[in-house]
Amino acid sequence: MTTTGEDHTAALTGPLWWARWRSAVLDGGLALVSAAECATEGIQFAKDAAIPVSVGIVFGLVAGSVLLLRRRWPIAVVLVAIAITPAQMGYLMGIVGLYTLAASELPRRITGALAGMSMVGTLIVTFVRSQQDLENGNLKIGDWFVPIVAITTSLGVTAPPLLLGLYVGARRRLMESLRERADSLERELQLLAERAEERAQWARNEERTRIAREMHDVVAHRVSLMVVHAAALQAVARKDPEKAVRNAALVGDMGRQALTELREMLGVLRTGDGLERRAQTVPLAAVSMAAAAAASRAAAEDGALDGPCLSELDELIGQSAAAGMVVDLTVEGDQRSYGAEVEQTAYRVVQEALTNVHKHAAGAKTHVRLAHRGGEIAMQVENEPPPEPASAASVRLPSGGNGLLGMKERVAALGGVFVSGPTEAGGFRVSAVIPT
Repeated sequence: MTTTGEDHTAALTGPLWWARWRSAVLDGGLALVSAAECATEGIQFAKDAAIPVSVGIVFGLVAGSVLLLRRRWPIAVVLVAIAITPAQMGYLMGIVGLYTLAASELPRRITGALAGMSMVGTLIVTFVRSQQDLENGNLKIGDWFVPIVAITTSLGVTAPPLLLGLYVGARRRLMESLRERADSLERELQLLAERAEERAQWARNEERTRIAREMHDVVAHRVSLMVVHAAALQAVARKDPEKAVRNAALVGDMGRQALTELREMLGVLRTGDGLERRAQTVPLAAVSMAAAAAASRAAAEDGALDGPCLSELDELIGQSAAAGMVVDLTVEGDQRSYGAEVEQTAYRVVQEALTNVHKHAAGAKTHVRLAHRGGEIAMQVENEPPPEPASAASVRLPSGGNGLLGMKERVAALGGVFVSGPTEAGGFRVSAVIPT
């Protein structure tokens, strides 16, 4: 079920509107109570000041109503409360004003200064009023008790609202900070999830490309040789039955090898599908933590597979020779072993180059050169022009154009250099250098 823009806006503005309305009602109620208090206290103030009572009541109503502005101008509210302290009115306004000032975002030095002024003003007024009541006989306490009453009253009116306001303001700022951190963390997690999904998609694309390259390099070579042997079998079936039998046996062997390699690849793909289905249940946030371990594990598994190596080049060239290709192998430098990935890549380059010769230059003499150097291994497969240009067409081997691209990708993945192109003599040359 989707939410429209209006519903989303209403969901956001509804609580905000309710909070503002509640704040306005609270401020209005406090201002009304403060005005009533100041108006009541204004009666006594008018009698003491010898002014009309109505003037005192109006003065109290106006002064008490200032509390309505406590959220916007808390400093003004506290100053008004301090100003009317000598008239012994505005106690509620002073308490609420100090609380609002302490809970606001104003600098603490301003809050401290105004709180000190309010406390001193209340202390002086209370002291003077108590002393007058003591002299008039309205207060039955000793002279020594007057300062204690003044100090206690000033602290009781000033300290509690100030401390409560500081606590509420600090708690509000803490909640806002936690909310901002939670929002920031949510955005970071969302970004990490998106990046993990991108990495997973990239890994899937890379795996598809690798599987397509492996299937092309492994199966295409076998099938190409099978087609060549089948063509030779068709040509010599009646003239040389013994050679036809040998060619048929070779076709059968290569077909079985191709089927075996296909089954192995399909088994890997089935296992990969199961792993992918299980991986879909893992949260995207865990992908980034498992990516490095999965990559290392995959690299270890790839290195542990029994793939082709350079020691099998003689067998590979023998298969091409059995299919009618005149091919010679030249090895330079001291032969030594390399990493599994390096040897597999070098083998695949030679294999695919020979496959291309079978496809496009059947019957052409081919030279395979392998050079072991200090920090690299170089290979070159060059074929001469085919003796009969129509012979390649008679075999009818299809070409998808992926062989050279696959070789280049393999070599580039190891940081090597791959070059291919026609020769001046009319043949074709494939060269690759792989760092070891």
